[in-house]
Amino acid sequence: MDRKQKGTKATSVAIFSNCFLTVFNIIVGFLCGSYALIAEGIHTFSDVMTSVIAYVGFKIGQKPADDEHPRGHGRAEAISGLVIVLFLAIVGYEIIDTAIDHLLNPSLIQTPTIYAAIMAVFGIIINLSISSYLIKTGKEIKSPVIVADGQHQRTDVYSSIAILIGIVVSNMGFPILDPIVGLAIGLLILKTAYSIGKENIDNIMGKVPDKDLVRKIKRVVDRTPDAYVAHNIKIDNYGPYYIVSLHIKVDGNTTVDEAHKIVHITEENIMNKIPEIKSVSIHACPLGLEYEHEQKIDKN
Repeated sequence: MDRKQKGTKATSVAIFSNCFLTVFNIIVGFLCGSYALIAEGIHTFSDVMTSVIAYVGFKIGQKPADDEHPRGHGRAEAISGLVIVLFLAIVGYEIIDTAIDHLLNPSLIQTPTIYAAIMAVFGIIINLSISSYLIKTGKEIKSPVIVADGQHQRTDVYSSIAILIGIVVSNMGFPILDPIVGLAIGLLILKTAYSIGKENIDNIMGKVPDKDLVRKIKRVVDRTPDAYVAHNIKIDNYGPYYIVSLHIKVDGNTTVDEAHKIVHITEENIMNKIPEIKSVSIHACPLGLEYEHEQKIDKN
């Protein structure tokens, strides 16, 4: 199964499972008098929407390079991740606002029944399975938007555990814990939004994804005949793939034709040995000649 098929399957599974959980969380929450479970149903509905956003971002990111986007559309996935953050922030605020209203008006609070606890256990099992699957698949196919969706889904595991504890304690004579759990769910959603937002902004801003990637590039250069000392390595993060530029050193007596061949062989070796690198541009420097590579930005 290729990257496109795996990504499509992952997002489809997430959408289907979250639709199922949304309906049952809200219905059981209303019938059993649990605001925390209703809040979780609203949160799960946000999972449906974010999974749809993740699917759209993934599909756009799969589009090949064209004249207007010569380096491909990979950053569409990180942009979709930011849309997910915005959606999460809105949902988190609404849940917190309603929870505070319940705390300020205790007459609105009901003691949840045992069926709410059963639903919470059911939610823990499904959310743990789906979130683990999404994160594993997202990392495997280098998709930041699917990883982000999985991280979002993982918050449902913790919130379902909190709901279960809240229901048990509420039935022990402390019903006020139910809206407190709802408040905690809202805060957890905001925390998740912050984490996802930071990661995707780092992607868009071009943060080096992993120092180990730089070490891999240097190792490939070192093992390429007549290519030496990879340096001035710059990596552009496009989410599912990277665009790399670097300098290598070649013998100063090498002809232009020979240097040209060494550069192209090195580029092919890097892309073959490190599949997540989609494109490489290499500049050849004379071995033994030291000079400043940094070029100041023109401020005029």
